Amino acid sequence: MKILLAPDKFRGSLTALDVCNAMRDGILAANPTAEVIAIPMADGGEGTAEILTQDADGFFVETEVMDPLWRPIRANFGMTPNRQTAFLEMASASGLKLLSSEERNPLKTSTYGTGELIVKAFEAGAKHIILGIGGSATTDAGIGMAAALGWRFCDKTGHELAPVGENLLQIEQIIPPESPLIDVTIDVACDVTAPLFGPSGAAYVYAPQKGADEAAVKTLDAGLQHVAAVIHRDFGIDLAHQPGTGAAGGLGFGLLFFLKANLKEGVKIVMEQTHFEEQLAGVDLVFTGEGKMDEQTLQGKLIAGIAKAAKARNIPVIALCGTLLLTTHDIHSLGLSYARSILPRPMTLPEAIDYAYQGVKETSHSLVSLLTLLQQ
Repeated sequence: MKILLAPDKFRGSLTALDVCNAMRDGILAANPTAEVIAIPMADGGEGTAEILTQDADGFFVETEVMDPLWRPIRANFGMTPNRQTAFLEMASASGLKLLSSEERNPLKTSTYGTGELIVKAFEAGAKHIILGIGGSATTDAGIGMAAALGWRFCDKTGHELAPVGENLLQIEQIIPPESPLIDVTIDVACDVTAPLFGPSGAAYVYAPQKGADEAAVKTLDAGLQHVAAVIHRDFGIDLAHQPGTGAAGGLGFGLLFFLKANLKEGVKIVMEQTHFEEQLAGVDLVFTGEGKMDEQTLQGKLIAGIAKAAKARNIPVIALCGTLLLTTHDIHSLGLSYARSILPRPMTLPEAIDYAYQGVKETSHSLVSLLTLLQQ
């Protein structure tokens, strides 16, 4: 029996690699002759850079950048052994996780540190950058990132503005660098389809969770509209309504305009980089999973993408999770053959976190034991 493991992380308890290890332990205990292939997965969000770096047998580069409030911090990015491709996450430089709840204010935060990471990756030799943009603390349309690349933003008097959210409304002139600092292809892992501004845009939908009150949301939305209008007026480029431009507080928009980046579904990037479909050759069964399977799973791309690729080859897919809140219809609509919680009894959250590894191992063991018995 050849089994491919392709789980996401169990947030708060196990990394995707931990889940793979637990699944492998359980499977081999049930069937020592099974061939097990592990491909830790991610959807383009937190942990993607680490997974892709490990899959490529690459290495990490640590560097100093500015955090969202302009304080120096240490951040890292991954590279392939030949240094041709770099794996970055904006959250390591411009993420909400870097700020206390009291510090969160997208009027004041900037993506400048993300721009610094991009420059550092290019200076390290990268010709291709894969950038995850989940978990941002910012709503600056990417002007902070652009400032780190040499772009300048001035008001109507010619005064240069700090590249933060509250200054978007004051921008009247956008000055490109005299010579581009970087020449690199950038693929952005972006599952958000929001436009730049409006009721379903970056400010109204996402800024409140970054600390914006009602007045700040209105200011930011007006600023996003304004900077898009300035770019349309001065550069003849209208991008604001493209899906994904509202991702990461408008960083999707900034990456498209300032760096001519490509916005792609995160899971597609991960599956391409890990050669997932090629790895399905000869596989009898796929194990996947994530910490909680609920309505967000139905809206997400990871488990559905894995199931779709496997189904095309008539390979059954089993999903394990901590919390299972899907109906049988939901499970089948994802393309899964079976889904199961790893918890054998009601548990508090701390208990469930502590039990996660054992639960994945035990559940994998019992399922493969049953399958092995049925094949005899």
